[in-house]
Amino acid sequence: MKGVEELRRALAGFLRENGLEAVEAWNRERRPGPGKALAAVSLRGLESGGAGFQNYLGERYDEDSGQWEERYGKRVELTFGLDLYAATAGEVQTGLDTLREALDKEGPAGMTALELSAGEAVYEAAQRRYMCPAQAKFSAWAVAAVREDGTFLDFEVKGEAKE
Repeated sequence: MKGVEELRRALAGFLRENGLEAVEAWNRERRPGPGKALAAVSLRGLESGGAGFQNYLGERYDEDSGQWEERYGKRVELTFGLDLYAATAGEVQTGLDTLREALDKEGPAGMTALELSAGEAVYEAAQRRYMCPAQAKFSAWAVAAVREDGTFLDFEVKGEAKE
């Protein structure tokens, strides 16, 4: 996966596949009506070690270019906002339970869920809904490729399976 938008889209899709309505935060999609909690997915943080891709991961032959590529990577930690919105406090709790169950699985694109945290649900009178701030941290790898001629190719985020 490349870019923040693709990361948000992947997590929102994963949550929908696991029974929780989800949209990417700040999009133009219409949110579902009452009856279910909705998670608004945003990328709040990305942490990685030192600069550069310091871990050598091996070589791979790219059939499209006809060249060998060396693969380098570094572990990254992604923090996603998963704020829940619902018409009732009960729907918020059901949404949190569904979110926890979904994150007990492997996660989108193999990302490993490290932790989930949620705050107190607050009723927003102007919006006539409850909002519960939540976020989850995931571990993944940022992987880059370098061709034989030294050309540095774009990088992408790759997941890792739970053991």
